[in-house]
Amino acid sequence: MSPSAEPAPRRERVTGEPRRVHRLPGYRTQWEIDEQTTLGAAYVRSLMRGQLRAGLTAFALLALPVITLPLFFDALGNATVVWLVLGFGCYPPLVALAWWYVRRAERNERDFARLVRGAGHHPGPPGTP
Repeated sequence: MSPSAEPAPRRERVTGEPRRVHRLPGYRTQWEIDEQTTLGAAYVRSLMRGQLRAGLTAFALLALPVITLPLFFDALGNATVVWLVLGFGCYPPLVALAWWYVRRAERNERDFARLVRGAGHHPGPPGTP
């Protein structure tokens, strides 16, 4: 061994009582979801049910006029009015339905995120509800 080479540092093992990790109470839901527990799966299923309910409602509101418009047009018999209704009368309700669906889906996700963060956590600057 040469005089300039230093011996490798000795490894030491430190033992003691394990520390308990205290989770923040509001993040218990996040842990349940991350660990895929039964409760976490129930939370995710509730979000999926809400999104499915919004989608099926939008589909039903869309299917109703699609099914009834041909009957209405057949009874009407005027091609000019039919084209006016198709060209101008159908788009405002479709846009309104799309707007409602997007707002509902975002609200479902926002409510779910609020549940995961915990009831005591409020987004935004301090002092705002």
